[in-house]
Amino acid sequence: MSGRALMKKFVLDLLFPALAVVFAFVLGGGIVLVMGDSPLAVYELFFSSAFGSLDGISYTLFYATPLIFTGLAVAVALKCGLLNIGAEGQLTVGAFAAAWVGFTLTGLPSPLLLPACILAAMLAGALWAAVPGLLKSRFGAHEVINTIMMNFIAAGLVSYLVQYHYREVGDPILQTHEIAPGAWLARMHRLIPAIPERIPLSLGFFIALLACAAVYVFLWKTKWGYELRAVGSSPTAAEYGGISVPRNMVLAMALSGALAGLVATSEVLGYRHRYYDGFSPGYGFTGIAVALLGRNHPVGIVLAAILFGALIRSQLFIGIFTDRVSKDLTIVLQAVIILCVACEYPVRAAFARLTKSEV
Repeated sequence: MSGRALMKKFVLDLLFPALAVVFAFVLGGGIVLVMGDSPLAVYELFFSSAFGSLDGISYTLFYATPLIFTGLAVAVALKCGLLNIGAEGQLTVGAFAAAWVGFTLTGLPSPLLLPACILAAMLAGALWAAVPGLLKSRFGAHEVINTIMMNFIAAGLVSYLVQYHYREVGDPILQTHEIAPGAWLARMHRLIPAIPERIPLSLGFFIALLACAAVYVFLWKTKWGYELRAVGSSPTAAEYGGISVPRNMVLAMALSGALAGLVATSEVLGYRHRYYDGFSPGYGFTGIAVALLGRNHPVGIVLAAILFGALIRSQLFIGIFTDRVSKDLTIVLQAVIILCVACEYPVRAAFARLTKSEV
């Protein structure tokens, strides 16, 4: 495929998600208008709070970081024809594993302890996701049901461990001991002095970008990635071509879980420095929307995650500085975007039938 054809395909792939975002903001503006407030004022507040200052940009990127990981996690599974609804559970066990290594192996020097925490998060997430993958490949059990069940098991198991084994004595908050300073991931103010120290954006954002690059290389530049995508396109054809469908299903789910586990880099190693029970406001589920809006492509996922991070950042400002609009407007915008993206294929099919009938 020529460069011009690739560029045309890239533009067409971005067209519908862009239209979905525009439609969501137009509809949201209509809702604001009906409520008696000014859409221009609300959206000015949205953009200024999320992108109008160094503080706003830093917080937007901070909120986007875990969504990049979970968006990548969902995308890798989808490329193999699997829907991973369990990123929430995988990031939970990954975050706990990173914290456990961080406050247990305190004797390790930082050059070893920090990578050990990251590796533990990835392994925990990978193992947690590999179970539904194995059940799918071996017995045909649907991964959606299994990953949802694993979410509840992860939440209950980790809460039990924190409550009865690793909780600070006398601490009213359900959280673990603090990890050793050697496991702390540097915050961005160390690289960019203009960013205030209080802002929790850390090097986890760069790790997320590296994960995007690694996923791109794996999926489109390696034999294993080609086989995984082939299984997602047509398991029967892939099997006929000598590709192991069960192996790739387990591999895709394991990689998906490892990416979800990397949420620990920003939330545990770079921000809280401990495992805090219930720290995720639904990153795993929002990651599904991020992957769909981003077309299951790393570049699109970064852009979609930044958009959703901006929506999270602006919630407080919209709730405080508007007269009649609630911060829940951002949730409405998220929902409309998801619905529009979900309607893409029916709309395309209807348009194709219409144009065919006219011919």
